[in-house]
Amino acid sequence: MIELLKNTKIDFMGKRVYAYFFTGVLFMLGITAIVQIALGNANLGVDFVGGTSVQVKFEHPVPLSDVRESLSRGGIEGFDIQDLPAEDTILIRMLTPEVDIGLFSKQIEQVLTERFLEASPTIEAVTEIGPRVSERLKHNAIWAIFLATTGLLTYISLRFQSRFGAGAVIATVHDVLAVLGIFFLMDKEINLIFISAILAIAGYSLSDTVVVFDRIRENMKKMLRKPMEDIVNRSVNEVLPRTIITSLTTSLAAFSLLIFGGEVLHDFAFTILVGIAVGTYSSIFVASSFVMLFVKKNMKAVSVKQDTGAVESCVRI
Repeated sequence: MIELLKNTKIDFMGKRVYAYFFTGVLFMLGITAIVQIALGNANLGVDFVGGTSVQVKFEHPVPLSDVRESLSRGGIEGFDIQDLPAEDTILIRMLTPEVDIGLFSKQIEQVLTERFLEASPTIEAVTEIGPRVSERLKHNAIWAIFLATTGLLTYISLRFQSRFGAGAVIATVHDVLAVLGIFFLMDKEINLIFISAILAIAGYSLSDTVVVFDRIRENMKKMLRKPMEDIVNRSVNEVLPRTIITSLTTSLAAFSLLIFGGEVLHDFAFTILVGIAVGTYSSIFVASSFVMLFVKKNMKAVSVKQDTGAVESCVRI
């Protein structure tokens, strides 16, 4: 009911070369992230590598370098620290499952209490995941992404023609790889919360793509003699107000979680925000431009087939 933009005439397809380059960069970044994750060089959470995670709360902020130095002097080795400044909390991870969880948390509390007595450090939460559980979680996460993506793409293939399905496949894979690559580049932790956000992003992006596809299909019937570039441009411009309003409202909800949801939801909300931006871009440029290419290719094939048939008829005559 609300239109922020009216009667836009932006030549999106005229800028598709730049979009292809940007999309290629995001694809390569995502593939690089997958390779590095497989090699164990990414910032994987305890969910996927196993180990012990201890969350320590302070009454006021303390320097992270001092905490790291104090733990090292206390005889604690092989740990990783993540700062959660919004709640004066730090997350200490020991990525080795052979640690006695009770002894490890007690040792951390003792060392930090001696060094930061005035900050009153307290252990808020302790999580331990064994190697078998972490491997199973990793395996299940991969299957969850695969099955969810396959289900979404099957729906698109049944609802639309195969050329639209191919565009949806490329756009969905692009969104997943782009968000994964951005997170890897920022050295953000990849855990089960991140996987759940990825699944939400895939569904959000596909729903936005379906709206664009519906309008393209409708305009293809109305604009039979128009070039495919004009049809796609008009279709994207017609749904652009809806796309912008949807992106803004969902971004407001995700931004509220980012600010007020606490550290538990911080990474989830940030992933959703990145996914909304990437999904909006892909539905406008990636999905629509690839559909245009597939339709034009199909039209050329039909034209060549018809011309060949006409020539054969003349020869027979």
